[in-house]
Amino acid sequence: MLSLISIYILAFQLSHPFNPGQSTNFAMATEPESDVVVFEAPAHFRIYKSGKIERLQRHPVLPAGVDETTGVASKDVVLDADTGLSVRLYRPKIQDPSEKLPVLVYFHGGGFLIESADSSTYHNYVNALAAAAGVVAVSVDYRLAPEHPLPAAYDDSWAALLWAASVQDGWLTEHGDVSRLFLAGDSAGANIVHDMLMRAASNGGPRIEGAILLHPWFSGSTAIEGEPPVAAAITALMWSVACPGAVDGTDDPRMNPMAPGAPALEKLACERLLVSAGKKDGLAARDRAYYDAVTASSWRGTVDWLESEGEEHVFFLTKPDCDKAKELMDRVVAFISAGAAA
Repeated sequence: MLSLISIYILAFQLSHPFNPGQSTNFAMATEPESDVVVFEAPAHFRIYKSGKIERLQRHPVLPAGVDETTGVASKDVVLDADTGLSVRLYRPKIQDPSEKLPVLVYFHGGGFLIESADSSTYHNYVNALAAAAGVVAVSVDYRLAPEHPLPAAYDDSWAALLWAASVQDGWLTEHGDVSRLFLAGDSAGANIVHDMLMRAASNGGPRIEGAILLHPWFSGSTAIEGEPPVAAAITALMWSVACPGAVDGTDDPRMNPMAPGAPALEKLACERLLVSAGKKDGLAARDRAYYDAVTASSWRGTVDWLESEGEEHVFFLTKPDCDKAKELMDRVVAFISAGAAA
């Protein structure tokens, strides 16, 4: 199965041949404006010029419960009935009732436009992560754009992070150790992780031991070396739908942490950072540039890098049993357990 970003690039190239020297006209003059499809990711979503989105062939929603294979238990908790903000909690099989486990807050991907914490994609992944890493996981079901434009997803994620850190649920009280708090996310979810670290720095947030950015979705108005120009074009379109109020476009600091005027990376409010990318991912150059920028900054934490050879964007979600996905999972587990061993 092609990764989402590969599908986006393929669909864009087929329907809108890209010339970096020319502006792209997304509209078709013969159709009513509201009916013009400006972008389509086959089997995932279709975006209209009016801003409407049509979500296609959604992944099945899986109920919370006990997973027979891993022994991980899960449950849903509503945090805000008015906005619909909720989280899905995961508690691994408890061997020692007196042991306190690290708490990991997870933010799913999907370009801020699709997916959910209870979709089969993310339920299965976070369930496996909780089992492998031995963490109490809090998977955030934030509101999606365009119905809820950004910063709704960022605000929901921040509210969920504060809720997790405040230990208001019995599973967190009995089994969680919020002094060992981790953040993780993939693609747009990894983008959210970066925003949470910056918010924590400026808003007096909780202490965060480590953050894991899996194939983070970053971009900018100008393609960088090694970045396919079409990737930047696709991001610009999707970002304009998800965040129509962004004055600087994809140079908004939330999408481009290295943009002029963006908050200094030395403010990252965690002690350790793991950044990963797929070698064949159209976002790999941006992800590496982010890692290099953090390394070159005066941030006092430690940052690690893992690039999966021959793999595309978020391949570990669609191929969790392949060798490279297992290697990445092992690296994530080692990253979380490193603090306890220190």
